[in-house]
Amino acid sequence: MVPRTVGHVDLKRYQGTWYELARMPMFFQRNCAQSQAQYKFEDDGNLAVANRCRTLQGKWEQATGTASPQVEGKTDKLWIVFDNGFSRLLPGVAKGDYWVLYVSDDYRQALVGDPDRKYLWLLSRTAHVSDSVRNELLMKAQQQGYDTTRLIWRVEDSKITKVAD
Repeated sequence: MVPRTVGHVDLKRYQGTWYELARMPMFFQRNCAQSQAQYKFEDDGNLAVANRCRTLQGKWEQATGTASPQVEGKTDKLWIVFDNGFSRLLPGVAKGDYWVLYVSDDYRQALVGDPDRKYLWLLSRTAHVSDSVRNELLMKAQQQGYDTTRLIWRVEDSKITKVAD
């Protein structure tokens, strides 16, 4: 059985900055110590995506792309495509599932995963959350069948090498 999504996401409320609290291992994030995503609602109903990743050495890397509904009018299951060489070479293949499994009523926390449970992100509008919020997100992920022991947690600022921007 595949994970349950939230049914509807108000993409206008979803837009803005989200901080990654934790994630399951993913190749393209292998060097990320801290990550954040900026979503901007577009007139065509899609989201412009700008992901930033900070390495342990303090260097920022960025990837941009687009998130669009997998089914017209349904906003809880999106395709995400990043603008890179691979996606330009194989535009129909280089897209990933972005399923919103949970979003809090105030749009302050969210869980995003994929139907195979290989990927999961715990997201928040702030880089840090209380233990109770963290535990609630973990519980919701576990209830959906995700192995939360595989999560990679955000590295604290104090452990990042400071570099000039």
